[in-house]
Amino acid sequence: MSELHFSQRINDWHQQHGRKTLPWQLDKSLYKTWVSEVMLQQTQVATVIPYFNKFMRSFPSISYLANAPIDEVLHHWTGLGYYARARNLHKAAQIIRDQFDGQFPEQFDDVIALPGIGRSTAGAVLSLTLNKHFSILDGNVKRVLTRHQKIEGWTGEKKVENRLWALADAVTPAKDTNIFNQAMMDMGAMICTRSKPKCDQCPVADDCLALADDCMTAYPTPKAKKKIPVKTAVMLVLKNKAGRIQLIQRPPVGIWGGLWCFPEFPDSETALAHLIELGIDNYQTTELATFRHTFSHYHFDISPILVDFTQQELNQVMEQNDQLWYNLQQPQKIGLAAATKKIFSAVNKITHKE
Repeated sequence: MSELHFSQRINDWHQQHGRKTLPWQLDKSLYKTWVSEVMLQQTQVATVIPYFNKFMRSFPSISYLANAPIDEVLHHWTGLGYYARARNLHKAAQIIRDQFDGQFPEQFDDVIALPGIGRSTAGAVLSLTLNKHFSILDGNVKRVLTRHQKIEGWTGEKKVENRLWALADAVTPAKDTNIFNQAMMDMGAMICTRSKPKCDQCPVADDCLALADDCMTAYPTPKAKKKIPVKTAVMLVLKNKAGRIQLIQRPPVGIWGGLWCFPEFPDSETALAHLIELGIDNYQTTELATFRHTFSHYHFDISPILVDFTQQELNQVMEQNDQLWYNLQQPQKIGLAAATKKIFSAVNKITHKE
């Protein structure tokens, strides 16, 4: 493969067909590119755009983001998933505020040292914004390269990843690196798609080895599938006389880290026994529909139980830092887990029926 010829064909294609008017491409800055790259990890462009626009309105600079409460940042992230990205973004903004006078660093070693930023993200931010000569290797780029060169093996394996990095370094041009890297991401998103790739529109189809053997969708090699385990839990939805609902904040690390959820129990018997511990003796329960939330490594079957009780407040559980009464009519700006939002929706339906 001629490296120069490959990159030139990619860049020529981008000039005609590439994306040039995405929100983070207009009035470009290191901050905007950074936020967009983090949001785009595991998430498609169409989903990211409204989140990005709202995020920028609320946090127009790194200093705004660094000074904001983490709950407000998580609130803006609600629905995007993979919440560790938001927590790392907030931590990194505070480091940039304190160590770089609020200006995003321009040296690769400084960038990659920030929380939540790996080699590809660091290269993307610096190349796309400042046209620095760094290669990238996100999911889209991996797909284009593995198909073009028929690279076997799961891309998460170190030896396969190292081979892909060497190839990415070889094909990334020193001139117009920003155009090439954007073009490679666009290629993966628009042409070399996971299923039904548009090979007839591909600028590098002539020497694509996977196309020559008509086995495009066999690449990248999928990870060997394991049976995903299923976990179950009962969530207790405590609703007081004023119509407010108890939420607890999860620990900062782990599933739904730092987000607000409902108290969780292994079964309904344990959950209802908890009511006695709280001194709730006059209540009515409604079992809401069980639903499944799937994480990358397990299924989580959640059975919510709505508990309407007559006390106005509960002395034992209130006014603690990790607990609050949530007002569905005037929602607080806090980070909610996807399961919490789903349960709120079910509670609203019941309330409106009454």
